[in-house]
Amino acid sequence: MELEHRAFMYRGIEHFLSVAVPYLESGLENGQAVIAVAREPNLTALRDVLAPHGGAVVYRDSADFYQHPVRTLRDYQTIVKQSAPRTVCALAEPVWHGWDERQTLEWVRYESLINVVFGESGARALCPYDAAELPPRILDEARRTHPLLLDPGHDGENGDYIDPVRFGSGCDRRLISDRPAVAEYLSIDGDDLHALRVFVGERALRHGLAKQKAQNLVTAANEVAANALQHGTPPIGLWTWQDGADLVCEIGDHGFWRPGPGPLTGFIPPDSALQRGFGLWTVRLLVDLMELRAGWDGTFVRLRCG
Repeated sequence: MELEHRAFMYRGIEHFLSVAVPYLESGLENGQAVIAVAREPNLTALRDVLAPHGGAVVYRDSADFYQHPVRTLRDYQTIVKQSAPRTVCALAEPVWHGWDERQTLEWVRYESLINVVFGESGARALCPYDAAELPPRILDEARRTHPLLLDPGHDGENGDYIDPVRFGSGCDRRLISDRPAVAEYLSIDGDDLHALRVFVGERALRHGLAKQKAQNLVTAANEVAANALQHGTPPIGLWTWQDGADLVCEIGDHGFWRPGPGPLTGFIPPDSALQRGFGLWTVRLLVDLMELRAGWDGTFVRLRCG
């Protein structure tokens, strides 16, 4: 069964409820596992209206659920797997306030990836967008990442939708690739990565990262460097620098690495540790943001923690 992924452009809480409530009730009637992830005050309003259904609906606050796109994708995947054989009916209202441009781009990419990750799950997902408050850019991106659209005067196929593979390639081309001249450099010229782990760990602690975050960054940098040694072309190096509240680590080599078997490798949750892309998927879980740029000038993976 195919995924039903629809963007819902609402204007005010009454409009929100007029669509969200019957949508969730239809999920209950169809025997689906029903979850409502919404922002306040929408979440409280839903609880009040749907109170007669008791605990049949699982409620989550968007502010808690939408903190890291890869982890959110993993959490939804867990819900789908644990709900089987029932399919899932999800009201899923993302958070679009408080992100910088890089973070916003990753959340937009996340919405596109939903179509691949859950493409054959039979799930239904209605994603509310506050058309009265959100910037036009976010509303435009919603139309590009949802195959279906519910907007006044329209309910059905969305002509602005872009295939996730093509959409993801466009995201990669928008990544910022500058590196400051003050960045510290470490050459990676052997299989023993102990020096790299010490180098990154010292700078993480000096930057003030919490112990667990620092360890996560060390582990992520080690994984990327090991991958560069296996698949890349020397010289291979690591740069670190501070960018506002973030500590940035970048590992680069002179090869043009194409992450196979497809352009979405590393973004899609793998089924096991043996599957291609497991390492990149793990790295994305460990850090706040991972960016990858591959071209004829080399392959560069940028890790951010703050």
